[in-house]
Amino acid sequence: MDKLKKILLIDDNKIDNFFHERVIRKFNKNIAVTSLLSGEEALEYLAGLQPGELPDLIFLDINMPRMNGWEFLQEYSKFEAGRKSCLIVVMLSTSEDPEDKERAFEQGIAADYRSKPLTEQMLTDICDKYICMSQEK
Repeated sequence: MDKLKKILLIDDNKIDNFFHERVIRKFNKNIAVTSLLSGEEALEYLAGLQPGELPDLIFLDINMPRMNGWEFLQEYSKFEAGRKSCLIVVMLSTSEDPEDKERAFEQGIAADYRSKPLTEQMLTDICDKYICMSQEK
C-alpha cells in the first residue's frame, strides 16, 4: 500500500466522486486524490503532468456524456508509453453487463473492472493484485 500515492477518479457524477474520495481517504489518508468530471478533462490533466506526477491508479466510469470511458481509453491509448506504463486503470461502473467487462479487458489498458460503489475491500484487493505485484518487478 505504500506504493499507492496518487489516485485519479474520472466520473461525471459529483456524488460518486465525493463518496469514492471518502472511501479512499478512510482507506489511507495519505493518498492524494484528484476527481475529474469528464474524459476530456482527464486527458488534458494527464497530458499536462510530468511522468513523476502521474497517478498510480485511475478509476474510470464508463457512462459519461460527451466522452465515455471507452472513448477515454481509446484516446488514452495514443499517449506515449512512458506516460501510461505505470498507471493502473480500473473501470468502475454500475453496469454488470458481462460484455462491458469483456470489452474492458480487450482494450489492453483497463486492468480491472469493478461495480460501483468503490469499497475499502475493493481497494485492498486492487492493491494486493496490482500495486504489490508492480513492487516485486
